[in-house]
Amino acid sequence: MNTHVFDQAIALTATGDGQYAGATSPAYANMVGPFGGITAATALNAVMQHPALLGEPLSLTVNFCAALADGPFAVSAQPVRTNRSTQHWVVVITQTGSSGEDETVVTASVVTAARRSTWSVDDEPMPAVRAPAEVKPYTVPSPVEWIKRYEMRPIEGAIPHTWDGSGSDSRSRLWMRDAVPRALDLCGLAALADVFFPRIWLRRATRVPAGTVSMTVYFHAGSAQLAEVGHGWVLGQARAQAFRNGFFDQTALLWSESGHLLCSSHQVVYYKE
Repeated sequence: MNTHVFDQAIALTATGDGQYAGATSPAYANMVGPFGGITAATALNAVMQHPALLGEPLSLTVNFCAALADGPFAVSAQPVRTNRSTQHWVVVITQTGSSGEDETVVTASVVTAARRSTWSVDDEPMPAVRAPAEVKPYTVPSPVEWIKRYEMRPIEGAIPHTWDGSGSDSRSRLWMRDAVPRALDLCGLAALADVFFPRIWLRRATRVPAGTVSMTVYFHAGSAQLAEVGHGWVLGQARAQAFRNGFFDQTALLWSESGHLLCSSHQVVYYKE
């Protein structure tokens, strides 16, 4: 059985206590370095593989200090405090720089938790949208490789066809899933939370350099609920709240096709004039 390209990209080899070796994947290459979602999934995978893991991820925050260069990298994942129901982790990704010294390129924090059965409700209902079968696939050629790893069907707020400064809103809604079938799991969900193109491109219909500085994902679903999704469609919605002084924020919500809120995400992004 062949290993899915996503699992190949986030694969890690244990080299010590909480120490792992990995390498970037050309299948998830972005304009500069790898797709941020695959880096986030890799950081989370280091925690998921650790033998001291308690429960499942509750939140993941990834700080992109610098773009990963193509090639090998090292990951350190350490539990800094374990409570009765929560566990707190610090993750650091390093690469050997041009000087021969190890340089930090990504820092991350992860909170895992042993979830208990309690009263539960989704207070953010899934919007009423057309079913995936009624929406045309995204077919615009892309200069980056990672977009080919996903099947996307934009409902509204697709990437502009004309860069003429005519944008008026930053909200996008789309159906999405892996292009090659893969059952959704927590690492896959972390990556999906970052598939949205920079909101400033939509709001201004102007293509300016932009990149995520920090990204947080809150997991509302665990492995059991994601297993029900399987390779099904996920509805994603993203919009910005403010653009100011070279930075903007971007909120995303992801629902299963059956209407369950799987995760919410917030990130801050820089842009250049």
